[in-house]
Amino acid sequence: MMRYSVLLLLPLFMVFSGCEKDDICSDTTPTTPRLVIEFYDITDTQTLKNISNLRITAVGMSDDITFNNVNKIQVPLNPGATTSTYEFIQNGADNDTTNNNTDKITFYYTHSTIYVSRACGHKMNFQLNTPDGVVLEDHTPTDGLWISNPTIVQSNITNENEVHLKLYF
Repeated sequence: MMRYSVLLLLPLFMVFSGCEKDDICSDTTPTTPRLVIEFYDITDTQTLKNISNLRITAVGMSDDITFNNVNKIQVPLNPGATTSTYEFIQNGADNDTTNNNTDKITFYYTHSTIYVSRACGHKMNFQLNTPDGVVLEDHTPTDGLWISNPTIVQSNITNENEVHLKLYF
């Protein structure tokens, strides 16, 4: 009798011992980080300043991101390139296009691929070039730049928990 129960339990044990942990990528697993930008008051450079009606569009793309009444934003960098160019449109998120002021910012960077896990795959980390990792241009010279003095705070972009760039206006 004992022999039969061992023979019955042995295949059952083999079935369950062959199971593996589920390969599910947790929502808390770090993924490719976005560039974190904070806005500051140009007249008091230590004071955060909220931006309203900001629209950001990647050059060559039709989709945009809008922000209202915030002093910190996150924008993605293109993992398939070494530059990303965005138009930062002050008052671009409202219906009045006559008050838009567009500045163009190009980010220059290198990137590295990091293996996360079998379930999550890879993520990309970025390194802004220094000292010229951020180049500011006036899209429409007649209206003047509304952004001043882009300052790289952290050139290594490995997470979204720290500020990478300060913009003053």
